[in-house]
Amino acid sequence: MNINKNSQSVSGILMAVGAYFIWGILPVYWKLLQTVPPLEILAHRIIWCLLFLLSILFLSKNIAAAKAELSRIIEHPTKATGVILAALFLTVNWYSYIWAVNNDLVIQASLGYYINPLISVLMGVVVLKEKLSKWQIIACVLAFCGVTILTVNYGTVPWIALVIAFSFALYGLTKKIINIEPITSLILESSIMSIFALIYLFHLHNHHLGSFGNAEISITLLLLGAGIVTSVPLILFSRAVNRLSLSLMGFLQYINPTFSLLLGIFIFHETFSFTHLTAFSIIWTGLLLFSISSYKNSSPV
Repeated sequence: MNINKNSQSVSGILMAVGAYFIWGILPVYWKLLQTVPPLEILAHRIIWCLLFLLSILFLSKNIAAAKAELSRIIEHPTKATGVILAALFLTVNWYSYIWAVNNDLVIQASLGYYINPLISVLMGVVVLKEKLSKWQIIACVLAFCGVTILTVNYGTVPWIALVIAFSFALYGLTKKIINIEPITSLILESSIMSIFALIYLFHLHNHHLGSFGNAEISITLLLLGAGIVTSVPLILFSRAVNRLSLSLMGFLQYINPTFSLLLGIFIFHETFSFTHLTAFSIIWTGLLLFSISSYKNSSPV
């Protein structure tokens, strides 16, 4: 029994690391599509993600379970509303991230995913009436101080980081409240988003403005692949969550913004000043306190 549990933990860690690593290096993929408008990239990402997930569903022969889940959602208006809201928040998050990467704001995008866990905690307190420990409160204050330093130094709020952080936090909160099977939920969310994506793509191609099939073949293939690079980490993540404790997932999730930050500094050569280092160091300290506090208050894997 213990061997099986350890095996599940190891596979869960590998899946989580795989998901966060793919998310961390995704800026490289979106940079390759820099000649395509972010909204068009988003539309293709939604369409091909849906088709890829549907193919996975058919191949896994879980259609009956998905139908049963869909029936439960239809019978509960609250769940149906939650799916629509989740689709909205996910759309905002995906677009914001693509826009940030293709406007040379990879470092700011990574900041969004660094502060996202702390915003999720605050939402849990406000909405779900969860309690915070003393160290978790200090962690949230430190994150706020880090963002404030960046705001004061540059005279503007790092809004793209905040949009990314809040949209993903709201997405996670919505998913937690409606409590729907991950793959089925993502298919439904993609289906809702695909309605608008198809209308937009039809408009583009009707006016001969679309990149798909009109640009060089590499661009067309990259747009096709957007669904795969979106779906694979989401599937890995959903499976890892069922095998690992939330505290361990919390530690591992910083792989994502760390890789993005390193890409922004060393590959894309974005500005990373002493002010950035100071603000990020304060936020990292807060995250460390938050992670240690969460780990101590949770049960082992």
